[in-house]
Amino acid sequence: MKKSRFWAWFWILLGALYFLLPLFSTFLFSLKMKKGVLSFAAYQSVLKDPQFFKTFIFSLEMSVLTIIVGLAIIVPTAFWVRLRLKGLRPIVEFITQMPFVVSPIVLVFGLIRLYSKPPVQLTRTPLLLVMGYVVLSLPYIYRSVDNGLMAMDVERLTEAAESLGAGWTTILFKVILPNLKSALISGTFLTFAIVIGELTMASMLAWPAFGPYMALLGQNRAYEPAALAIMSFALTWAAMGVIQWVGRTSFVKQEQVGGIH
Repeated sequence: MKKSRFWAWFWILLGALYFLLPLFSTFLFSLKMKKGVLSFAAYQSVLKDPQFFKTFIFSLEMSVLTIIVGLAIIVPTAFWVRLRLKGLRPIVEFITQMPFVVSPIVLVFGLIRLYSKPPVQLTRTPLLLVMGYVVLSLPYIYRSVDNGLMAMDVERLTEAAESLGAGWTTILFKVILPNLKSALISGTFLTFAIVIGELTMASMLAWPAFGPYMALLGQNRAYEPAALAIMSFALTWAAMGVIQWVGRTSFVKQEQVGGIH
């Protein structure tokens, strides 16, 4: 047992070093903007750049719209498929996995070709960018919501709500969604991470997003991109920490309710 424990800790530490050493090197490099001195000058330079806030706020708005549209499409669809159309579940899963096969460059060219001419011309509006982001986030949103639905007894909850006279809107918003809290938050933050770092679609559609800003900064400067990478990494991991905290809190509350009953 001691030998197996040693090897277990060995591989854990090796994996941690493989992950943390490049990150530490990037962080250390970002502090060397001033010769011979470790400072946060690169971080201050990034924060003083007006394009940083402009592009980040734009991508933040796009991520919020993407989350709203994606959840509005996926939640009712996944609920209805699991409740009434179980035979269509493989087809729906196949459709939601297509973004892994179709590259973003192919997708954005298809959207431009389809929506650049009347009667539906969307290339000059951010709506087309949101549509592309929704497609890219489909696998993550659907998988999160489907796992959340799998963890509950959808049929029994729906039948109980119907027996009490609840309509479909009430069932969805007051019965299903509260039980999907952690799943929805997981899909939300995964979508947020995808939109914030996305490069191809925003560049091809010529919108001032955060991904193209990071790429452009990396072409012209040395230390600021490293600082920006650390900041983006910290933001993503903060989102992951919120997911874990909310999920654990929801689990503890469910355990307490179960214990009371």
